[in-house]
Amino acid sequence: MTIENEKDLGTAIKNGEQCIEIEGDLGKKVVRIKATGKVAWAVAIGGLTVAVAAIIMMIPTGPLPAPAAIAGILPAAAVLGGTGVSGVAVAFSAALIAAGGGGVGTLNKLRAYKMEKQGDKVILRKK
Repeated sequence: MTIENEKDLGTAIKNGEQCIEIEGDLGKKVVRIKATGKVAWAVAIGGLTVAVAAIIMMIPTGPLPAPAAIAGILPAAAVLGGTGVSGVAVAFSAALIAAGGGGVGTLNKLRAYKMEKQGDKVILRKK
């Protein structure tokens, strides 16, 4: 299964796909998410929980929970890649992956996959 966006990646993880090929910039973000150490991950997941809840609420209700999503993304960004644009982009992608999979548990499942790099692709294999 080939993936190009966060929502589809979240869905693939939720469905327990055995092999997931990720193309494009999303692959680089997944590498950063998976490279986060256990202690740092515990900090990031707290912020992402708030962000994911806000993103899931935005879908039916509109943009009102956006400040909550931003408030959750910033601490996660600091852990996942710094407070610059790249850290925020990785944290936002993590939140969208989690939202696509129905919650932050999706990110823990993502971290359980074995990762391989093949050229410009990142391949996740279920352990």
